[in-house]
Amino acid sequence: MNIAADELPHAHGRPPLCGRIRCAPEDFIVIEELGWQPDGSGEHVFLYVRKSGQNTDWVARRLAEVCEVRADAVSYAGLKDRHAVTEQWFSVQMPGREAPMPCGFTGSRGIDGVEVLAVTRNSRKLRRGALAGNRFRIVVRELDGPPAAVLDRLPAIAARGVPNWFGEQRFGRDGGNLERARRLLAGTLRERDRHKRGLYLSAARSHLFNRYLAARIIDGSWDQALPGEVLMLDGSHSVFACPQPDATILERLARHDLHPSGPLWGAGESLATAAALAGETALAAAEAQLCAGLAAEGLKQERRALRLVPAQLHGEAIGEAAVQFEFTLPAGAYATTVLHELVGNPEAQDDML
Repeated sequence: MNIAADELPHAHGRPPLCGRIRCAPEDFIVIEELGWQPDGSGEHVFLYVRKSGQNTDWVARRLAEVCEVRADAVSYAGLKDRHAVTEQWFSVQMPGREAPMPCGFTGSRGIDGVEVLAVTRNSRKLRRGALAGNRFRIVVRELDGPPAAVLDRLPAIAARGVPNWFGEQRFGRDGGNLERARRLLAGTLRERDRHKRGLYLSAARSHLFNRYLAARIIDGSWDQALPGEVLMLDGSHSVFACPQPDATILERLARHDLHPSGPLWGAGESLATAAALAGETALAAAEAQLCAGLAAEGLKQERRALRLVPAQLHGEAIGEAAVQFEFTLPAGAYATTVLHELVGNPEAQDDML
């Protein structure tokens, strides 16, 4: 079974307080940062959209209807949470056609919960992952103690970072995508839809990574370099094997230039050796069917950083029982992994570390 969010171990100790997130969509604001600017011309219309209460794929389909194009003519850089107010770019392939104005998405052509803020053009479509990251502003309410108890933890998180978990949304409702992945790889589920198959296989890889990361948190090595570690350069997917960490490696780890990494399972040999490989070998034995199945599906071995360091991390109290956090994360990271180290779930009854 998938490790539920309430069962994930904590790197900084159990949070001092419990509180509630997403009391309203406006309490969870996400602003996409492409890190580059559309060039202003070309056959792809770029729409900058603010949405609330809708998921990204649903908005893409509605934009296709309004712009009178096929669904595959609309693309986006990353999925954004439904239960939030989010701003992000969409591209619509419209060669030889006039770009719609923002006012063209109102009235009878309006999309519920969606506002088009800006329109421009670009010579190429917007591709998945083509963004620098996301900026978050999150309010946690109904704290069961003084906000200062939570805010006091921010310096430690800025200094060490947090574990780079895959968030619960990766696994579908009630972890259903992981269960379907197990059935798919066991041969008891047939699924011809390529998109759904991809979701299930992605859930399986994410689960394996989370299990490996959990073990590294428990032994205290999640932000350290073990002998035989595969290290990842900050801000990239470039990795290299490190048989024995030296003073230079340790200094680069301390200033967040490097991060230890964990496996995204697939075919091929791991670059890890020694102590780092031992953990991967133990995981492969415990999850033999998933590991073998992912390799058989043709996925290749990849890596993901074990550590996530939020940038521009800031927090402030809002009254006596709420706190607001602001921070920026790179693409592929989850804001809930930062919150996991700051506040607990008031409904959770677990024995978290």
